[in-house]
Amino acid sequence: MIKRGLILIFLLGGIFVWSQPYSGTIFIDPDIITSKDSSAFKSIIYKGKEFVKMYDRRIENVTSNNAFQFDIIWKDGFKSLALVNSEFNTPEAALKEAKKYSYIVGQLPHCLRLFIDKILIHKGVKLFGGGNRSILIHTGQGALYERDGILEETLVHEACHTSLDEEVYNLPEWETKASSDREFISTYAKDNPLREDVAESFLPWLMVRFRSDRITNKDFYKISNTIPNRLKFFDGKDYNLYPFQINSDN
Repeated sequence: MIKRGLILIFLLGGIFVWSQPYSGTIFIDPDIITSKDSSAFKSIIYKGKEFVKMYDRRIENVTSNNAFQFDIIWKDGFKSLALVNSEFNTPEAALKEAKKYSYIVGQLPHCLRLFIDKILIHKGVKLFGGGNRSILIHTGQGALYERDGILEETLVHEACHTSLDEEVYNLPEWETKASSDREFISTYAKDNPLREDVAESFLPWLMVRFRSDRITNKDFYKISNTIPNRLKFFDGKDYNLYPFQINSDN
């Protein structure tokens, strides 16, 4: 179990309050989604190569690439496009990466996949990204996340940027709920409140509401007592969590 950051505990009126108990919430527990959990991935279809614009964090810019293209069909009735950098050389090598990451993205809740139009896949050890209706993957970094057991949790975080940020940050209710909490759940959220607070808070919400059997009691109470109002915000959104929720009682 991977945890990072110092935990500061204060006793106020008999109630424990944690000040940024985590550095980042992807590190809380590696078992929130595992390879044994269901995926909405249904099929993948190779469409050939075509020059497209792809953001590449290795150069911190958009570049034109003659990418391998794959239609990804989800079991819940919509599809996305996987674009794999031509540096993978062959359709077979590109297919391997597209299929691997499509299966894992398919493990994310429907509400996080809904606005993922494109999955961009490059080589390199650079951080993943989310936004602009896409998910950015660098396979060298993916191997490091996989080694630490947090590949799936990282994709949850990035998919929040893609599918939730634009709506949630514009809701007065979110600002009210977030302001009502004593603290942020992580130093990353506190340092970037208008960019990272939603993504940092949504994953812990999934943990305490649907995966409480996979986290420690200590983490359960830290999360519940640090951001209770943010948790209530997500409770009230009636998000479609397929296929994540069907495993919640396992």
